[in-house]
Amino acid sequence: MMKHLLVWQWVAVGLVGLVALGSIGGYVYYRSIDSGIERVVVGNLGPRPKETGALNILLIGSDSRKGANKKYGATTTDLSERTDTMMVLHISPNRDNATMVSFPRDSMVLIPQCGTVPAGVRAINSAFNEGGIDCTMRTIESLTGIHLDHFIKVDFSGFKAIVDALDGIEICLPKPVNDPLAKLVLGAGKHVVKGEQALGYVRTRKQLGNGSDLGRIERQQIFLNQVMAKATSGGLLTNPVRLDGFLRAATKAVTVDSELTFERMLEIANSVSGLTAKELKGTTVPVEAYPPKPEALVQFKEPDAKDFFQRIVNDVEVTPPATTGASAAPKIARDQVRVQVLNGTGESGRAGRIAEELTAQGFVVVETGNVPTTAETSIRYGKKRADAAPYADAVSARLSKDKRTPVAGMVRPQTREVYKKAPATLKTPLVQLVIGTDWPGVRVLSTIPDSMKDKVIDSNTDPCK
Repeated sequence: MMKHLLVWQWVAVGLVGLVALGSIGGYVYYRSIDSGIERVVVGNLGPRPKETGALNILLIGSDSRKGANKKYGATTTDLSERTDTMMVLHISPNRDNATMVSFPRDSMVLIPQCGTVPAGVRAINSAFNEGGIDCTMRTIESLTGIHLDHFIKVDFSGFKAIVDALDGIEICLPKPVNDPLAKLVLGAGKHVVKGEQALGYVRTRKQLGNGSDLGRIERQQIFLNQVMAKATSGGLLTNPVRLDGFLRAATKAVTVDSELTFERMLEIANSVSGLTAKELKGTTVPVEAYPPKPEALVQFKEPDAKDFFQRIVNDVEVTPPATTGASAAPKIARDQVRVQVLNGTGESGRAGRIAEELTAQGFVVVETGNVPTTAETSIRYGKKRADAAPYADAVSARLSKDKRTPVAGMVRPQTREVYKKAPATLKTPLVQLVIGTDWPGVRVLSTIPDSMKDKVIDSNTDPCK
């Protein structure tokens, strides 16, 4: 439901523009807006993934039936709160692109122990119902390896307020919809929806698409991009009256963690001010049917999901090594580097998957193979090739987290096979990439692999799809 909450990230951009005026009035206004935000303290999350310089925000759409939301189906015995929608907004360390990753609420996952909440395989949205935001963040971090910096939550009423403040969002229905459960009755064609109609559109599931949660997620992401485009349009940001109404509605609609302070929002706003809806891409975690109940539940599809999360984790700040004077190594084009990938992890198929990643980065992978299990990843080149070191450096520069110093001297593979024939004219030195159990990953240029491109939702997606 509430993926549209992602708009809050761009609310910060609008707010910082006011403060940037440098006036006391602007500062006081910002503080008055900020005072409307509800903040909660996140508890102990246990062992956490490392930070990479990226900004990762957990976005929660709550299906709470408390207070003004009782009319959406609450009973006197069911006032629990679940995550109707859950996603992670990933903004790259260089702040030049953004990816929003949706987690289907019916995904069966291993939820870790959270205080008195026992560990076990359950639907992912039960983490919030059973253990609150602490357990939800702990679950997402344990499943993905992604360090979460903040969280933002919106409920039904808050979502309606945000859309109303934007004067509605245009949608397109391929057929008439009459869904009493979602409180949506509309004819086919284009409509500008507000309030209950907007909420009904993003909640309805049975009468649009294939009736699954996955189909609804795609529709929600298209809707979110329309929200983003309108929230960042000049018509809103340059109209003080409309902007004030939007900001006050947005701040009253959200609950955030206590670390997302006034100062932190300014910092984020400054860092993402160059981003627009055009840089925002949305996708869904790769999933497949859950065997015990394939008609209703899904599970993460492996190794696709693991590889996808690793791409996000490996999206680290680019800090090229400093070189000076005569000692500076010549820059080698990646399509001039022949690579042999050797698997020392003991995990079947690892060399092939890493070969694919390196090939996608432009390297010429010529062989894959296996070596005895080793703890340390290494990059190696032949001792007799005096010109080989810069080629090995080119591979090292594409690894994540830390730069590995290449080693002179190659190892003998246990097994080897041709991955791809290099052009006959390419006679450059061979570089060995030996994958150890400490493998840091390849730093990718895009967090969404080609295998998932058909599932990407961006600002150019037709809302009438």
